[in-house]
Amino acid sequence: MPDDLHKLDPFRLNSSGIARIRHWLRTVLGLDRAVGFTVLARFWGSAAGLVTIFLIARFLTPAEQGYYYTFGSLVAIQMIFELGFSFVILQMASHERARLSISVDYEITGDPVAHARLASVLQKSVRWYSVAAVLLVATLIPVGFHFFSAHQHVGPTVFWRIPWCFAALMAAVNFQIDPLLSFLEGCGYVPSVARLRFIQSVTGSLLAWSALASHHGLFAPSMMLLGMASSALVWLVRKRKLLLGLLRYHTGEHRIRWAEEVWPFQWRIAVSWFCGYFIFWLFNPVLFAYRGPVEAGQMGMSLSLVNAILNVAISWISTKSAPFGTLIARREYERLDRIFFQALRQAFAVSVAGALTAWLGCTYLNLQHLRFAQRLLDPVSLGMLLILMVTNVVIFSEAIYLRAHKQEVFFVNSVVGAVMVTAFTLFFGRRYGALGITVSCCIGNILGLVWATYKFRKYRKLWHTPDRVTATIV
Repeated sequence: MPDDLHKLDPFRLNSSGIARIRHWLRTVLGLDRAVGFTVLARFWGSAAGLVTIFLIARFLTPAEQGYYYTFGSLVAIQMIFELGFSFVILQMASHERARLSISVDYEITGDPVAHARLASVLQKSVRWYSVAAVLLVATLIPVGFHFFSAHQHVGPTVFWRIPWCFAALMAAVNFQIDPLLSFLEGCGYVPSVARLRFIQSVTGSLLAWSALASHHGLFAPSMMLLGMASSALVWLVRKRKLLLGLLRYHTGEHRIRWAEEVWPFQWRIAVSWFCGYFIFWLFNPVLFAYRGPVEAGQMGMSLSLVNAILNVAISWISTKSAPFGTLIARREYERLDRIFFQALRQAFAVSVAGALTAWLGCTYLNLQHLRFAQRLLDPVSLGMLLILMVTNVVIFSEAIYLRAHKQEVFFVNSVVGAVMVTAFTLFFGRRYGALGITVSCCIGNILGLVWATYKFRKYRKLWHTPDRVTATIV
C-alpha cells in the first residue's frame, strides 16, 4: 500500500515530469540558462521588432522610414572604433578565469598571477573605451550631418538633426558599457549577462515604441539605446565590488603586455571588425544615396527582420564563447567539439525554420496585395537576404569556435568579403537597386562559406593534435 501511494504522489510525479522536461530542453534543444535567457531576449527582440515594424509603417512616412534605418547603419560606424576589443576581452578574461574562483560576494581566490592578469584586462579595456567613446561622438555627429545634408530627397522635409545628435550620444554611452559586459561574461557571468540583455531589450523597446506612438519616431533609435544603457548601469552597480576591486588592483610585473601578447591576435580581429561594417551595414547608406530613402527604408526593414532571425539562431553558439575559451585552456577538446557541433546543428535548424516562415509571410503579403508589403523588399530580394543569413549562421559559428583559441584565421576572408560586398553594393546597387545587391552578395556569401569551412576544418585538426603546433595563419 505505501508503495502504491508513493507512485501516485502527484508532487513526485510533477517533480519527475519537470526534471524530464528540463533534461529534454538541455540535451535536445540545448537550452541551458545562458542560452535560455539569450534566446528569450532575442525572441523578445524578434517579436518586438515586428511590433516596431508595424509602428514604423503606421507612424512614419516611407521617407522617414529610410532615415530611421539609415541612422542605424551610420551608428554602426562604432565597429571601426571597437576594433574587436569586446571579443578579445571576453576571451582573455575566460582564459584567466579558468585558474580562479569568484565567490558569491565577489571575492577572488586562486592563482595570483591569473588574478593580476584578469585585473589588467579590465583596466586596459576601460582606458581604451573611455578614449574611443569620445572619438566616436566626435566622428558620428559630423559624419551624419554631412551624409544627410548631401543626399537631400524630393518631398516633405524630414527633421532629422536633433534625433541624430541624441542617437550618436546614446550610442557612445552604450559603447562605453559593452566592454564591462563582455568582461563579466568572460568571468563566468554568462547567464546573468544574458538575463540583463533581455531586460535591456524590453526596456529599450518600450521606450522606442513610446517615441513612435507619440509621433517622435526618429527619436526611437536614441530611446532604444537609452533604455539599454540605463538597464545596464543599474545592473553594473550591483557588480561594483568586483569591478572596482579589479580596477584598483596592483598588477605589477604580471600585467598583460598587450603589444606582445594580444595585439598579434587582436589586429586581425580589428581588421575583421572593420570589414564587418562594409559587409553588414553598407546596404542602407548606398541605397539612400543612389535610390532614395524609400528603397533604403525597404532594405532596412527587411534587414531588421532577417537580423532578428539571425540573432535568435546564433544564440546557441554565442553564449558558448566564454565556455569554449575555458575548455580550450584546459585542453578538453572532445567536450569542446561535442558541445559545439550540437549547438551548430540547433542554430542551423532555427535559422532555416525562421527563414522559411519569413519568406512565406512576405510572399503571402504580396499575393494578397496588402499595403504593408510595400514597406518590405520583394519576395525574391528578401529570399536572397534570408539565404545569406543562413550561411552567415554557419560562418559566424565557425569564427566563434576558432577565435576561442585566441587566433584569428578569418582575417583574409573578412578583407576579401568586405572588398567584394562593397564592390557589389556600389556597382549593382546603383544600377539595379536592392535586387542587384541581394543577388550578388548572396552568391558571394555562398562561396565565402565554402572557404570558411575549409579553414575551420584545417585549423581545428591542426590545433587539436596531441602536440599542438602554432600554424601559419593565411
